[in-house]
Amino acid sequence: MSRLAVIGAGYVGLVTSVTLARLGHDVCCADIVPEKVAILSRGDIPIVESGLGQAVRDSLAKGRLRFILGASAAVSGCEFIFMCLPTPELADGSADMSAILAVAREIGPQLSHGSIVINKSTVPVGSTHAVQRALARTDVAVVSNPEFLREGTAVHDCQHPDRIIIGSDDYGAAMRVASLYHGTDAPVMITGPSSAETIKYASNAFLATKLSFINSLACLCESVGAEFSDVIQGVGYDRRIGLDFVEPGPGWGGSCLPKDIRALIHISEDAGYNFSLLRGAIAANQEQQDRIVAKIEAIVGGSLADITVAAWGLTFKAGTDDCRHSPAITIIQRLARSGARVRAYDPTVRQPLPGMDVCLEPYGPCRDASVLVVLTEWDELRWLNFDKISSLMASPCIVDARNLLHPGTMRRAGFHYQGIGRP
Repeated sequence: MSRLAVIGAGYVGLVTSVTLARLGHDVCCADIVPEKVAILSRGDIPIVESGLGQAVRDSLAKGRLRFILGASAAVSGCEFIFMCLPTPELADGSADMSAILAVAREIGPQLSHGSIVINKSTVPVGSTHAVQRALARTDVAVVSNPEFLREGTAVHDCQHPDRIIIGSDDYGAAMRVASLYHGTDAPVMITGPSSAETIKYASNAFLATKLSFINSLACLCESVGAEFSDVIQGVGYDRRIGLDFVEPGPGWGGSCLPKDIRALIHISEDAGYNFSLLRGAIAANQEQQDRIVAKIEAIVGGSLADITVAAWGLTFKAGTDDCRHSPAITIIQRLARSGARVRAYDPTVRQPLPGMDVCLEPYGPCRDASVLVVLTEWDELRWLNFDKISSLMASPCIVDARNLLHPGTMRRAGFHYQGIGRP
């Protein structure tokens, strides 16, 4: 068992903390917000993430996890310090390192001799060396250990990772960090720090590019009269391609993909390389949102002025309450700017949002609506009473931007139904 500090009790910090605690380590998780520290110390979780609340409560009960105010207080006597701090996007697309460097300067004098600082945050290439300089300690190693978590399944992903990437110029330090994950059945890859930092950005950029291709392929299928589900199954049986993450939708979003793909473009520009493929992925994503709006306009007769639109789903994906860079929000706000009255429902969203009325149950948005738009793939929406929904609507039309509903079932219920990539 090792004594660990995790700096930052946000999404990554919490999941990292409970995973390391379950591996048997003594974890102290620090944050700068007193109210958050108090809430977490009671075992309450301020975000929606499957299994996270129970994992925190279990680790607290076993005495392997505690929450504390301030980074300096957390690092005393710790051999390993994980940096799980935000790196928001700056105006030029680059990642803002100010929070990480400020904490590094703060904790540098407090660190024990021979301890290791571990970058878990998504950071630009060269950040490992930047943190080393900010610490101003030659006896403390800095290692890159990027996270690969999916919102909605983050606890499972962290406990059953596809791989563990450790980047360091100090092989001994890298092996010490690798030992923290003993008991995890995953390949460990040790690289230089620049390679580890690039792997994180490349993974998210590749996923975003794949999703843009899938949405563009779905558009092609509609144009030529092909059934997307058949096409992608036939393509996906090729082991070089696979059948994971091949569902079309209203575009990709969330807190990671948009900022990380732009950050990789910025990194490429600084290195003198024009990564035009990534610019194409961003353009294709915007075009997909254009297509969804056009579908909605077409199904109501061409104009959205004074049209009531029911929207199901506000988060960027199911299983989370995260609405950051959500394509659902973007599409709804575009509908509102075109004159539509939008009422929306999402099982995790209760607060008012610009451009729409937020309802507390799924039938509410459908009253007198001319079209129902499915924007987030919440499974519970499949099993509602669609006869009731049809009777509530002014016009029984559905634009299913997630292909969540069965076309034949909807049409038999009297709906004019349109999905994505479906003739």
